[in-house]
Amino acid sequence: MPAARAGTGTVPARIARAVYSAMTRAAQPLLRRKLRRRGATEPGYLEAIGERFGHYGPDLETPVAGAEQGPRIWLHAVSLGETRAAAILVDALRARVPGLRLLLTHGTATGRTEGGRLLRPGDVQVWQPWDTPEAVGRFLGAFRPTVGLLMETEVWPNLVAGCAERGIPLALVNARLNERSLRSALRLGWLSRPAYAALGLVLPQAEADAARLRRLGARVSAPTGNLKFDATPDAAQLAAGDRWKAALDRPVVLLASAREGEEARLADRIEALRQPEGSPWPVRWMVVPRHPQRFDDIAAMLEARGLRVSRRSAWPADGPAGDAAARAADVWLGDSLGEMALYYRLASVALLGGSFAGFGGQNLIEAAACGCPVVMGPSTFNFAEAAAQAEQAGAARRVGDMAAGAAEAVRWATDAPRHAEGVRAGLAFAAAHRGAAERTVAALLPLLVGAEGR
Repeated sequence: MPAARAGTGTVPARIARAVYSAMTRAAQPLLRRKLRRRGATEPGYLEAIGERFGHYGPDLETPVAGAEQGPRIWLHAVSLGETRAAAILVDALRARVPGLRLLLTHGTATGRTEGGRLLRPGDVQVWQPWDTPEAVGRFLGAFRPTVGLLMETEVWPNLVAGCAERGIPLALVNARLNERSLRSALRLGWLSRPAYAALGLVLPQAEADAARLRRLGARVSAPTGNLKFDATPDAAQLAAGDRWKAALDRPVVLLASAREGEEARLADRIEALRQPEGSPWPVRWMVVPRHPQRFDDIAAMLEARGLRVSRRSAWPADGPAGDAAARAADVWLGDSLGEMALYYRLASVALLGGSFAGFGGQNLIEAAACGCPVVMGPSTFNFAEAAAQAEQAGAARRVGDMAAGAAEAVRWATDAPRHAEGVRAGLAFAAAHRGAAERTVAALLPLLVGAEGR
């Protein structure tokens, strides 16, 4: 769809962006207040706040101002999941693009922490600039990227327009768009359509994503697959998970990357399934909240219900079986970051966080790659394609609510033949969809070569 014109009954693109820019300027004090509130529980949000408004020190600007080394590739990965997918792409790009210098931006504290692991000498990491013309202009002027890569969903009108004005090619990679987001974007079509149409390249995960992105005017290439399939679980964590599991008396049911409200729903089911005095549950229960600032609150909630809690941070090196408090606990709490491969390997079945409370589900691909079958609730729009494929492959089962999910997880974990088949199906499913990184880099190389020749 072409950009709207004056007199047609729709808002001209330049007026639409001017209105939007006025709103983002006016919202800056609200953003600062939100950062202060988040910083009270996650100190990372208080780090380098000026960067969010396009203010940088000379120690950041000077090393990246020139183009004498190699292409400066700007990669924006807003949060933790996108940053982990970006790590796969960065490795593939470094292998194909000599001298690559990375400019990495994020919007969340967990994303920034994870992104720090990707940096090499000459790379730079800053916050994503707030989407005002002024902050975007300062950001692009300070770092002058050769090309910009936006991960998954991060299309911001002023960022896109700023790149277009400066001739910086911009691609949306590992792109996804669910029906809910499409409806929202269409309601604001006067703003979203020009932004999507200005992208130089869009590489969708699947054909369903491609069809939705085309409705917004994006120039969409053939699907390249989901980069998350190319992730390799940490071998040391898998080995530790195997050792710890072998020492347990019962299988573990894990609520993985739980979102707000889901832990309480599982606690309801744990209480409902409470065994007679002296009789253990048929499984061990474990909860890993998605966000670290909620660890203490979840522990307090579980204990207020009379459930004994053991935290992973208190376990010895030989795991929960070697700790008397863990053996006596009703629920284990995974209060660590970066150990999901360990948790998935320790567990026999995972309840998919985010799928039982309308958040669209978390990454079930990681569970499958670790050999952990998944029970998912009704809300999986963030991984719609992967969820459908996993269910068809036998690596996942779908249920209507947490009560049904907990019951199904217990049945699956305690039925040895069915569980073994679920493990095999998950590993095969994860392996069958690899290759997205190679396809993505192949599609990006012409863009990079063209940008270097500018």
